[in-house]
Amino acid sequence: MTTATAAPSPVSRNRLLVTSGLGWMFDAMDVGLLSFILAALKADWGLSAGQMGWLGAINSIGMAVGAIGFGMLADRIGRKQVFILTLLLFAIASGLSAFASTLAVLFVLRFFIGMGLGGELPVASTYVSERVAAHERGRVVVLLESFWAVGWILAALIAYFVIPRFAQDMGWRVALVLGALPAFYALYLRRQLPGDAPTAPPAAGLPWTARLAALWSPAHARATLMLWLLWFTVVFSYYGMFLWLPSVMVGKGFALIKSFEYVLLMTLAQLPGYFTAAWLIERAGRKFVLVVYLTGTAASAWAFGNADTQGALLLYGALLSFFNLGAWGALYAYSPENYPAPIRASGVGTAAGIGRLGGILGPLTIPFLGAQGWGTGAIFGLFAATLLVGVLAVAVLGRETRGAQVHA
Repeated sequence: MTTATAAPSPVSRNRLLVTSGLGWMFDAMDVGLLSFILAALKADWGLSAGQMGWLGAINSIGMAVGAIGFGMLADRIGRKQVFILTLLLFAIASGLSAFASTLAVLFVLRFFIGMGLGGELPVASTYVSERVAAHERGRVVVLLESFWAVGWILAALIAYFVIPRFAQDMGWRVALVLGALPAFYALYLRRQLPGDAPTAPPAAGLPWTARLAALWSPAHARATLMLWLLWFTVVFSYYGMFLWLPSVMVGKGFALIKSFEYVLLMTLAQLPGYFTAAWLIERAGRKFVLVVYLTGTAASAWAFGNADTQGALLLYGALLSFFNLGAWGALYAYSPENYPAPIRASGVGTAAGIGRLGGILGPLTIPFLGAQGWGTGAIFGLFAATLLVGVLAVAVLGRETRGAQVHA
């Protein structure tokens, strides 16, 4: 088998990271804005908890479809083409959602936004992973994922300064327009990206059914099972917790504007989470980072759910952001390294698609269990227990891929 090609020069590598990361940032801005918009829409449109949950879930349904479909397509026609296509779909649907007049229209547009977002993220991490040398691949992919934190911070700033300063039904619409416009700039930049690396030729002669079967062949079944469990637990807990953070803050007695402020402060903790994970991942390994950061996320989730003071909410929310997003960075670095090139995007996309099933259930968990009488502490305890399942999957089934070559 041939090994990965040499890494691009520092200038081209940095350009690759920035141009890919900008699209990642705008994707995160949209997801972050959705969490704030849920709280605003509840007041503006009088949405029930169930409707709010489904608005978050429909986004994840689209992400599941996009991750699997576009992941398969990327192995057939190449990563870069799918990279651009998914961002275009996301940007157009995101801009149109600002003009939605009914909840049904918003549901449809959120589905297409999810398709673009769900397809882009695994393809982007695969594309970048294949163009970076083995000794720094994990660090660069984690740094790519760190753009997600920047997008969340921008979303919190837009929500804090924009939504409350417009008429009741206009603030969230203006926020969505602001969140969609920069994505077109990222689309322009991505046209400047180099094509697929020679180690990742399109698998034009391999049907998608054969690629799917290969994921469960004896050579890859263990990795596939591990990644499916890991992705499901991480995505289930992330979307269950983070999409509801502003609403949970309001439910604990904080005003809407204050909840935005607190979530902004907690989101700032995501950046050191990414940077420490990027530093550790090439020194201690992928499995170490995933186990430690997911365990930290579980402990922080339990503590946040049981916090009853302003200081405790801020502290444990910051720790939740720190550990969870560091784990996300390691997840995106680790996933492509488990498969050879002809099925790599299919493997990562399918695992991400399974994860998005958790993203469908996560936003529905809080309103459903709340209606059954569960308190916030018990619900966040469930998220913590789910994360520990992911920890066990990595520890028992995962193999360490630090320094391994990306094979064709």
